[in-house]
Amino acid sequence: MKILAIESSCDETAAAVIEDGRIIRSSVIDSQVEEHKLYGGVVPEIASRRHAENICAVVQKALEDAQETFQSIDAIAVTYAPGLIGALLVGLNYAKGVALASGKPLIPVHHIRGHIAANYLTHPDLKPPFLCLVVSGGHSHIIKVNDYTKFEILGRTRDDAAGEAFDKAARVLGFTYPGGIFIDKAAQQGVRGQYKLPKPRVNGAELDFSFSGLKTAVINISHHAQQKGEELNVNNLAADFQGTVADILTDHLMRAAEQSHSDKIVVAGGVSANSGLRSALEKACAQRGYQLYMPKLSLCGDNAAMIGSQAYYEYLAGARADLSLNGVASMPVDQAFADLQI
Repeated sequence: MKILAIESSCDETAAAVIEDGRIIRSSVIDSQVEEHKLYGGVVPEIASRRHAENICAVVQKALEDAQETFQSIDAIAVTYAPGLIGALLVGLNYAKGVALASGKPLIPVHHIRGHIAANYLTHPDLKPPFLCLVVSGGHSHIIKVNDYTKFEILGRTRDDAAGEAFDKAARVLGFTYPGGIFIDKAAQQGVRGQYKLPKPRVNGAELDFSFSGLKTAVINISHHAQQKGEELNVNNLAADFQGTVADILTDHLMRAAEQSHSDKIVVAGGVSANSGLRSALEKACAQRGYQLYMPKLSLCGDNAAMIGSQAYYEYLAGARADLSLNGVASMPVDQAFADLQI
């Protein structure tokens, strides 16, 4: 089964053709990072406008690369939740138009489910059940994936997501948006131990995350040094910050694995590209004899290939949408499309 997938939930306009949920026939991404870098973060109105300008060319390129046409594909998949509502609506309305014109079924896909499915493209042998850590700019979740379309949230962030904390800490350290990659590079040149940073916990919910206090600690250290005229060792602070985030994510994930009796561990989302987190997870899983699956770096960030992969399994589970499908800015990953009241 060949699925044309469209992703436009934030600042990447993406399209891909995926076969049987596991084979990438094509994957095209038009990123807006350079433009949003001017503002220190994603500007929703600009993102929506750029999606509208780029989506036709991106989809056409994906079809050409796969040597397919609208008539030769079997279904259209699109991200409908969660994300920036204006950005979502561009991809959603384009997909509905294609589905109507071609007579192909329209498959709605949850963005976070897509991130998890990126691992199916990297690891052909991976099948549920497994435990997944999803870490990105807007999400930090520990999810028990019981089946391809059945999810159970075990832990989630109570404030900032891990990726959001990276970006905010990076800004105060003098790095441009997106900050995660710059902190990663700086951390590799620094050493841990110079700066004492907190590891916040959520009372009564030991698997939930809280990164706001950690982010604030980095900001306070930076401002304190500036006010006293002291030199700030950016590389060492980056190493301490990144290491602390990796420690928190890894510790909570290992607790969840023990409690849920899971020995198959998966990581997904943009922050899964972080070298410090990858190293910490590899070490922790090796110590416990767990299997660890991580997406290849090109599939960590937002892309349409992951949407096409998850769409295949949503299709098998019976998910179909009509032209009343709407975008949803916020929606839990464990909520099924059939339960959504539009």
